[in-house]
Amino acid sequence: MEVRFKGGRKDFFRNKSRLPLITGDAVVVEAAGNGWHLGHVSLKGELVRLQMKKKKVPLDSKEIRPILRIATEQDAERWQAVRDLETGTMFRARAVVDELRLKMKLSDVEYQADRTRATFFYSADDRVDFRDLIKRLADEFRVRVEMRQISLRHEAGRLGGIGSCGRELCCSTWLSDFKSVSTTAARYQNLSLNPAKLSGQCGRLKCCLNYELDTYLDALKDIPQVQRPLLTERGEYMLQKTDIFKRKMWFAVRGDNNWVIVPTERVREVLELNKRGEKPESLLLPVREEEKAPEVTAIVEGSLERLDDKIKASKRSKRGKKKKGEEAASPVAATKPSRSGRTGATEPRVAASADTAEATGAETPEERARPRGAAARPLNRRGRGRGEGKRPDATRPGEGNPPAADAPRPAREGSSRSPRSGSETSGGPARSGGEAGEGRRSRSGRRGGRSGRGGASEGSTPSAS
Repeated sequence: MEVRFKGGRKDFFRNKSRLPLITGDAVVVEAAGNGWHLGHVSLKGELVRLQMKKKKVPLDSKEIRPILRIATEQDAERWQAVRDLETGTMFRARAVVDELRLKMKLSDVEYQADRTRATFFYSADDRVDFRDLIKRLADEFRVRVEMRQISLRHEAGRLGGIGSCGRELCCSTWLSDFKSVSTTAARYQNLSLNPAKLSGQCGRLKCCLNYELDTYLDALKDIPQVQRPLLTERGEYMLQKTDIFKRKMWFAVRGDNNWVIVPTERVREVLELNKRGEKPESLLLPVREEEKAPEVTAIVEGSLERLDDKIKASKRSKRGKKKKGEEAASPVAATKPSRSGRTGATEPRVAASADTAEATGAETPEERARPRGAAARPLNRRGRGRGEGKRPDATRPGEGNPPAADAPRPAREGSSRSPRSGSETSGGPARSGGEAGEGRRSRSGRRGGRSGRGGASEGSTPSAS
């Protein structure tokens, strides 16, 4: 078993009685001299063998003492009463040390549980003659006095505390082996040699400086050693700082505060050139003009600017198509009369295309739109017994649409024939004298109306009945 005592001190013991112990149990063990002491189990089983192997303690050592019994309530009360005496004893012992003017620092006192012996822990730089001190302490406290010198690191471990990292001290929790720490460990890690920052509560260099030292040594293998200034045509550059893991080095000309960042590969090149007796123009590599990277909007296909351009282009093309379609469809649309016989909506388009037709000698849209043959005859209006009709291109009187200036006169009464050419835009009905003439005109008007609806758009001339 491994048993822990005050101040983190640990020792190995044998469980000869095969007591059912678990970690944390209070046990009474045999003391080194005479009597017994009380401690708590910290490890058991195979883990104890590994610790003994690590600390190079043989398993069959005779110095390993046995565990006597499990601590009772009376044992715990006596042990607690003895611990209450330790603080007063330590202050009184420090006063005696000052009286004797001894160059030593008394840090802690530990009483044995049976109160037969007291161990005084102290630290000193030189050897101390404390024979008079032992006599005075033994006479005053009536105990057997033992003086034990410890290092400053052990002293900090016994007292405990919180480190600059915010955690409990390593030496008071898990660290048992104290290796020497030198300033070279701080130099390898590029730390400033400030004793206030590098020293711990013990006043010595921090033990944690050794934790990452191997990693830094491996990284430093690829860093060039610059022991002399780098020679260039611009001057001599001195090494100011090195970033080991980023592999960058800072240089500056003497008397200049502007530092230059140089990669380690370039530093090797300059060192080789200096060995040959050559000097580069500058410490930095010549800057190459890099091609400008395209903008994000040019790379992304669905950028807003490109979408806006596409939408605007599509709108322009649609407008152009509409204009071309209107110009192409205007002559055809002018030939289609409305059901009510109004031509006012188509007159502007016809007038617009008439000028171009006269110049070329072709038929004007008005000539194409004029009904011919039977289509030129008036249609019978519904609701009237007589053959009064209205031509498709005629307009109602009184609606603000005056008749065309070139409109032919209406046919005379009694005539049975209608003109084959020309458009009649007069709003007055054509009347006939006899009954036979009315029947013919009504029949011819109906036929002409049917043929006028279909034939006026096609531009054909139906035969007269």
